Amino acid sequence: MFRIWAKVMREGHILRQTTYLGKERFTYAGFFGYLTEICDELDIPTPVLLKAHLFQYAKFNHVIFRPADFMEEVPFDRLVLENIL
Repeated sequence: MFRIWAKVMREGHILRQTTYLGKERFTYAGFFGYLTEICDELDIPTPVLLKAHLFQYAKFNHVIFRPADFMEEVPFDRLVLENIL
């Protein structure tokens, strides 16, 4: 079981947030599925997931997606996913 805190931010302020609760064991192979469910819940498009994003999450327990990581234009500065220990 694991939890991920997702925050949609603009100019340093949280616009929307949610906590994703994974019922199974965390795997990096399933990370895109977690990201998709989080984005659906926040009602935002899903960003492109690169290997660098996975490495950042693995090393620092958080990852930041910027507007350049999305295929569509988004009205926020960043999407932050943090592992809740």
